[in-house]
Amino acid sequence: MEKIISPEERIKRAEEIYYRRKINNNNVRMPSSQVKQERENRQFSLYKKMILQILICIFIYLIFSLIKETNYIFSESVINKTKEFLSIDINFAQISSNIGDFFQNNQDKFSFLTKLWNKEENINSENQNNENEEINNIENNITNEQANSENNNENEEINGENTNLQNSESSQNSQLENNEEKATISNENVGIGGSSKIEQTVQVSATETSSKKTQMEIDAEYIKKNFSMVLPAKAKITSPYGKREPTEIVSENHQGIDIGVVVGTTIVSAMEGTVSVVSNVGDYGTHVKIVNKDVTTIYAHCSKILVKEGEKVKKGQKIALSGNTGNTTGPHLHFEIRREERTVDPELILSWT
Repeated sequence: MEKIISPEERIKRAEEIYYRRKINNNNVRMPSSQVKQERENRQFSLYKKMILQILICIFIYLIFSLIKETNYIFSESVINKTKEFLSIDINFAQISSNIGDFFQNNQDKFSFLTKLWNKEENINSENQNNENEEINNIENNITNEQANSENNNENEEINGENTNLQNSESSQNSQLENNEEKATISNENVGIGGSSKIEQTVQVSATETSSKKTQMEIDAEYIKKNFSMVLPAKAKITSPYGKREPTEIVSENHQGIDIGVVVGTTIVSAMEGTVSVVSNVGDYGTHVKIVNKDVTTIYAHCSKILVKEGEKVKKGQKIALSGNTGNTTGPHLHFEIRREERTVDPELILSWT
């Protein structure tokens, strides 16, 4: 943990640094005017200290004298004289005017003392500011050195990681080139007719690319390429596609998405097609299915269906009103997309942002 330094310790350290530098720089001579000014400042500070010490001594002497002469101070004669003095009517206005005249007549003397006092305060404040600036500069230098060392370490680590990545990439590229050369040589030896080396390489790379994709991603790309779709309802998705925490009502594997809409919201067809099912049986409640070739869209938990089985609908046509029918925890629209009975995440095809 960093140690907290008090202002007195900071000033003491600054003074030590200042005098150390002054000793190390003995060869540098100061101007005579500056030396004279510093000498005068020291003399004035000594006079000031001497005056304060005299005043303190007088004050201590008065206290001891009061303690010693307590019997005389609190005697009847002193008390009577004090009462007589207090009974005198004092003209404070006259006294204040006399004091004002006295200060006005001796204004030159008091102005000289005021200038000396202000000069001493300015000198002390300048010295304090210089010491604080020097300490701050030293602390900043230490902080900058630490930051530079940390940055250098980070840069070295980053450079090392980049070198490792470049080495691994170069090794992977060389391995791929060797594999392609081996495949080309083997194809030449076998003697495959009607296919060039370039076509074979393209086929191999296409097969590798397709093998890395999941079946759902392939289905999503197929639907986006061959069908035009719109959002069935413009609202926030309250439950996405995939696995979720099951309950008595909520299933573990969610085969579609839930769109948070209130009861009576208009639902439109996401694509053109033919109405294959209109039903209110099962966990889906009142629902409708629309089919176009090998792609099916399902709209579940509706309150009312506006189309009939066998009817052809267009993309964006009103087909139902949202509701809270079937196995639900609240009003919403359950929307599914399927290709040959394989479910596809609608967020891979449509954007709700």
